[in-house]
Parts: sequence; C-alpha cells; structure tokens
Amino acid sequence: MNAAVDYEVEYNNRARVPENPALMAGWAKDAAGYRERRAARSMAYGPGLRNRIDFFPGGNDGAIIVFIHGGYWQALDISFFSHLAGGLNTHGFGVAIPGYDLCPGVTVDQIIQQMRMATRELARLNRPLLMSGHSAGGHLAACMLATDWPRYDASLPADLVVAAYAISGLFDLAPLVETSINKALHLDPATAQAVSPLFWNAPLRGSLDAVVGELESAEYFRQSRTIVDRWGSAGVATRFGTVPGANHFTAIAPLADPDSAMVSRLAELATG
Repeated sequence: MNAAVDYEVEYNNRARVPENPALMAGWAKDAAGYRERRAARSMAYGPGLRNRIDFFPGGNDGAIIVFIHGGYWQALDISFFSHLAGGLNTHGFGVAIPGYDLCPGVTVDQIIQQMRMATRELARLNRPLLMSGHSAGGHLAACMLATDWPRYDASLPADLVVAAYAISGLFDLAPLVETSINKALHLDPATAQAVSPLFWNAPLRGSLDAVVGELESAEYFRQSRTIVDRWGSAGVATRFGTVPGANHFTAIAPLADPDSAMVSRLAELATG
C-alpha cells in the first residue's frame, strides 16, 4: 500500500458522489417496476431471510448470468437490483441475483461462503454460470471464479463458473483496514489478505473482465488493473475496461439496457 494515498477519500464513494441517495432510490423504484412486469422465481440456499436468490428466467438454455450486489458487504439487498436483469433477459439469458447477510452480523469470509452456497444451489439448474457483480459484488464474483469447486463439493464440476465480470470491484481489501468502512467489516491486515482474491491462486480456467466507471477514484482503477495484470500473468484470460462517463453508482446502469456494450460483452461471454 502507498502511505501517501488517502484511502478514506479514495474509497468513500458516497462522499465522492453526493447524489447517491437519489441514484439508489431510483434503483429501488426501477427494480420494483421490473418485478411487477416480470416475476422472479425465489430460490432459498440457506436458512436466513437473506439466503435467497431472485432468478429471472430467460428464453434460452445457455449460461445463467449471476449478478452479486454491492454495498461494501454491509448495505443494500437484492430488492434494489431486479431491473439490472432487464438487458440480458431481453436477449433470452436467465439472470440470478443472490442475497447475503451483511457485516457486522457476519464476516466477509462468511459472505464468501454464502455466495458459494448460492452458487451450489444454482448448479442444480445444470447450466454454466457467469458471475458478475458490482463493488463488493465484483469482489465476490472474482472469489467465485477462483474457487476450486470440486474441492468445495465433490459433486460440482471444475468449470461450474465459466467467467467473471466485475464492475468497480475490490480485490485487495487491505486498504480498507484503516478506513471508516472497516467499522462494520472488522478486518485486520491478516484477515483482509485472506479474503482478497488478488492473493489467492489464480483461477485454472475461465476469464475475468474488470471494468470501472470512467469517473471513479484512482484506487478503483488500480484495483482492477492490478488483478487483470496479476491473473493475466498467471495465464488467465483477462480484460480491463471502463464505463464511459460513469461514477461508482452509475457504472451498473448499462446492465438494464439491452443495447449496451456491457450487455453485449456479457452475452458474448455467456455464449463463449
């Protein structure tokens, strides 16, 4: 880490984007409207109220795109994000949006384990899975790509997760330890490194796209470029990109647009 960097400033997205309350209120409204137009199938993967998946089926039998929401592992829930299935649903792809318990009620490691449980539940649909996610969800998507699935559950195929598409992801959590974000995460240097996929063994298969909003902080650019470079050097197919004109909160908006470059790329990965 660079001691000269003010990590509180770099990672405080709500301060960087003061209009964030209106943006998130828009998510909730658009998501509710989408659920009114298109019913989701609710799938439970664990005993908790948040241990469920909203699955919006598509018309084809190809890969399912999973979207994992953000909120720094401590905020929001799946009800804010239903509309983001819209772009891919239009092209016939099924979209799954899994929930998870939040810090400080659970640890980041326990959230990773919950996402593995959710992925195992989705494996019952007998289709390849493409992991996507935003912010903390981008971190979790990368964790799922890097998971050794047969080691986790001998009944699961090694290629269960075919790709990850991380939007504004965090892959090295060490910079968060000294920030206000960590009040709920309770990370120390050792636990932060343990839950950082940047320091895991690179995936043996699949690909990683890491994209950031054009207007995001330098640290978000560094996070994505670093994992693309490190995993790419290990032989993983990686790609770095930007979302033009987007900040941390608007970077996910293209998912709702069936004609966006983001949806086109995810469709390309899903049909791989």
